[in-house]
Amino acid sequence: MGSKYKDMDKSTVILYYKRPEIQEAIASFAQNKEVVGSFGGKGYAKRPDILQFPSDVFSQVQRGITSFHMSEETWLNPLLLEPGMKRADQDDLRIGWDLILDIDSKLFDCSQFAADLIVQALRYHAITSVTVKFSGNHGFHIAVPFEAFPQIVDGTPTKNLFPEGPKKIAEYLNDMIKEHLKKKILEKYSVAQLCNLLQLKKEDVELRGEFNPFSIVDIDTILISSRHLFRMPYSLNEKSGLVSIPVDPSKILSFNREDARPENVRVEVPFLNRSQAKFDEAKKLFIAAFDFVAPQQTILVESSEKTSSVDFEQLQNKVPEELFPPCIKTILRGIPDGKKRALFILVNFLRSCGWTYEDIEERLLEWNTLNPEPLREVQLKGHIRYHRQSKKAVLPPNCDNKAYYKDLGFCTPDNFCSRIKNPATYARKKSFLIEQHASKQKKNQKKDLKKEQKQQGSSDQQDHSSLSTKIQESQEVTHESKTKTKTNESQ
Repeated sequence: MGSKYKDMDKSTVILYYKRPEIQEAIASFAQNKEVVGSFGGKGYAKRPDILQFPSDVFSQVQRGITSFHMSEETWLNPLLLEPGMKRADQDDLRIGWDLILDIDSKLFDCSQFAADLIVQALRYHAITSVTVKFSGNHGFHIAVPFEAFPQIVDGTPTKNLFPEGPKKIAEYLNDMIKEHLKKKILEKYSVAQLCNLLQLKKEDVELRGEFNPFSIVDIDTILISSRHLFRMPYSLNEKSGLVSIPVDPSKILSFNREDARPENVRVEVPFLNRSQAKFDEAKKLFIAAFDFVAPQQTILVESSEKTSSVDFEQLQNKVPEELFPPCIKTILRGIPDGKKRALFILVNFLRSCGWTYEDIEERLLEWNTLNPEPLREVQLKGHIRYHRQSKKAVLPPNCDNKAYYKDLGFCTPDNFCSRIKNPATYARKKSFLIEQHASKQKKNQKKDLKKEQKQQGSSDQQDHSSLSTKIQESQEVTHESKTKTKTNESQ
C-alpha cells in the first residue's frame, strides 16, 4: 500500500490513527451520520455503516481502512438505510443535513481565494456558525450546520430539501462570488499564465470571450446527491498523504499545507460546531438562494448565415445512438474516471434527445457494466429518480465546459462538432437533417409516383381510345357485311 501514496505508508497510517485524540475527534463527528471507510482511496467499505466509539476508528484501520467519509445528511438510524430507498422513506428517516460546499482547484491559491470569498458571502448573510476544513489535497470544505437553518422553506420541512437545498445554495453563492473570484485570480495570474500552468488553451478558460473563474475552480453543485459522502475531519487523504484538518475561517489565505502533515496535526480548531449555531440564522441565505434563478440554458441552432437561440423543446421520438456525438459515444464505451460527471451528462443528454426514463435507466445500467470500476447501482438509479422528480428539461453542459469533456478525455471532435455548442444539439440537428432528407425523398417518391400514374393514365386512355376505334371499326364491318348479305338474299 505504501508505495502508492505520496508521503504515506502503512506505518504512517497506523501511527496517525493510533493517537487517542485523533480517534476521539473523528468519532465526535459521527453521531447520526453514515460513516464509511475507504481502502486506500479505491472504493468504500460496505454501506451503510457507523462509528460508535473512538476505538472503532483504529479497529477499522487495522482491517485496512485508510480514510473515513461521512454523510452530509443526519439520520435517525443510518443502519436502516437501504439501496434504492424511495424518496419518501429517506425523508422519514432523515432528521437533517449540513451544508457542505466542496471547493477544489489544481491551483491551491485559487482554491483559497474561492473559499475565502464563500466564507465572506455566508457571513454577509449573517451566518456566524461557518466552519472550514482543508480537504486534504487541493481544496476546502466549508460547512454550515443544520441547526442554523429555518425549519420550513416554501412550505416544505427543511430536512426534506436534500439534495435540492444545497444545490440551490451552491448555485446562488457561485453567482454571488463569480466576479470577485475572477478579479482575485486575474490580479495574480494572466490568462496566458493560467493556460501555461494548467496546460490549457485560451478557449478552455474563457466563456463568451471573457475569463471564466469556474473553468479552473470547481465549487461542486452537480455531484451533491442523496447519501453523498465527504471526507471526515482529521481523516487522511491517500492521494496527498495529508490530513483533512479544520482551518480557522479567517486564516484561509495564510493556510500552509505543511500544517496538514500527519506529524504536525493538532486537534484545536472546531468544525461543524453545532453549539455555536443560532437557530434560523441561515434564513436570509435560504430566502435569497431559493429566490435566485440561474441563467437558463438554451439549445443553439446554427446555420451558415446566422446563429440564434430557441427555447428547448422535448423530442417526441428518441434519437438513435448512431447519431450521438463522439464525446457521448466515448462515454458509453465505458470510462475509468469521471463517472459521476458522465452520469450527469448522459441523463440530461438522453432526456434532451427524446429518451424515456425507462430507456435511460436500461441503457445506463448497461453502460455501468462497461466501466472498470462501476458506480453503485443505487447511486445511478437515485440520480435518474431525482432527475425525474425535478420535472425539468435541462441540457447537458455545453461543449466549452472543459471540466466535463476535455479534462476527462471525452472530447474527440469530428467535422460536425465545429457547427454546434452542445452535445444535444449535435444529435438533434443530425436527426433533423436525416428526417429532412427522408421527408424530401418521400416527397420526391410521391412526385415520381404521381408522374408515373399520370403517364400510365395517359397510356391507358390511348389504349382505351384505340380499343374503342377498333370496336367501332369492327361494328361498321359487321354492319356492312350484314347489309351485303341481306342484299344478296333479296336478289
